Amino acid sequence: MNRVLSVTSECAPLIKTGGLADVAGALPAALKPLGWEMITLLPGYPQVMSALDKTTDVMVEHDLFGGTARVLKAKAKGLQLFVLDAPHLYDRDGGPYLDTDGKDYGDNPQRFAALGWIAAKIATDGAGDWMPDVLHAHDWQAGLAPVYLRAFGGAAWVGSVITVHNIAFHGLAPAHLRKELRLPADGLTPEGFEFWGQISTLKAGLNWSDRITTVSPTYARELMTPEFGMGLDGVIRSRAGVLSGILNGIDTEVWDPDTDPDVTNFATPAKKRAATAALREEMGLEDNGGPLAVVVSRLTEQKGLDLLIEALPGFLSRDGQLALLGSGDGGLEEAFQQLADTHSGVAVRIGYDEALSHRMMAGADAVLVPSRFEPCGLTQMYALRYGAIPVVARTGGLADTVIDANAAALRSGAATGIQFYPVTAEALSGALHQLVDLFEDTKIWKKMQKTAMRQDVSWAGSAAEYAALYESIGTAE
Repeated sequence: MNRVLSVTSECAPLIKTGGLADVAGALPAALKPLGWEMITLLPGYPQVMSALDKTTDVMVEHDLFGGTARVLKAKAKGLQLFVLDAPHLYDRDGGPYLDTDGKDYGDNPQRFAALGWIAAKIATDGAGDWMPDVLHAHDWQAGLAPVYLRAFGGAAWVGSVITVHNIAFHGLAPAHLRKELRLPADGLTPEGFEFWGQISTLKAGLNWSDRITTVSPTYARELMTPEFGMGLDGVIRSRAGVLSGILNGIDTEVWDPDTDPDVTNFATPAKKRAATAALREEMGLEDNGGPLAVVVSRLTEQKGLDLLIEALPGFLSRDGQLALLGSGDGGLEEAFQQLADTHSGVAVRIGYDEALSHRMMAGADAVLVPSRFEPCGLTQMYALRYGAIPVVARTGGLADTVIDANAAALRSGAATGIQFYPVTAEALSGALHQLVDLFEDTKIWKKMQKTAMRQDVSWAGSAAEYAALYESIGTAE
């Protein structure tokens, strides 16, 4: 069996702050039937260490950026793991990246350089009797692993790939840390890992990896433009020959409306009505005959939710309703709460509740994802699985997973949702009016729901693409 070392700062269900964790947690099981064994290298945060049962020491590093560290081989939650047990770096009360006051740890450059350093050691020398064929780094937190791998000489027999989950985060560090981070002096150039006078660990990964992937084909194309490339578009263009976009999938066992323990179960759109009625009752909304749209999201401008506030009045005037679950920007939280206080068609829950998120997908007629940019997105895939029509901005993975209800798609029965562009309040308002029009045509609406529920949003196809990518790394330019 071929072997991959997945290097990541978070991995569901052990530690999660975003979609990166979902990908890292799902890939190993999806790859196994294809002949690839994936072991995940993860920092030894308290949440991770407490989940481990039986462990085996496979490596000791006596000077790992300020202290001694061990690498433990373990299993937890169905995952095969290498856990970097370095208390001086990871045994803290805050989250993976932020302290209890919500501020970046001052030594984050060293904390994640350590993760990359150990990854390269494993890829070069092995861990116990295990040696990978491919090192797969995820985002800036693992961006230095390919640099160290090449420095150790391991790149001669171990291929490397980096996946960009969100290019907005560069992993910046002051240039004066170059020597402390054990980085080559000749790398501190615009062609290396220098970014406006600082070190960018993401740029390092982009320039030193054999292959680059992003989490959707459209996002891969977008990253080559100044609008979406966040200052790294030139790097991406220069490496376009080794760039590919591979869509994420979702766990279709966890997200299954017919068996989901948190919802009123259904297998067809007709039986979905009971789940919609249950959600309305839970959220305190009367059934006024209009479509129930939901938002389950971080409340940020990136997610376009300020645009929704502007676009919502027209939708509400046509008997549309909104149920929202999320937290984030204080101003957006307050604005949505005010809408709920002043309009009977709006219900808001500030915070996050996993079980409620499932019930919202099950009960929704539509799910709104008006993101300004979205590398892949999972919410719209959950929506499709549960027969809720996604209304999405035409960007990133949203464009790749939702088939717009244009005239041709409606005639052929292929439509699964509504796309809008440009990403403005006016365009979103038009999409919400289209949503009401489609909802009022019962025949078309039910056809769209059935088509949505038939979409393959599993990891099967994506895992096959990753397996093919790993196979191809030996031929990298």
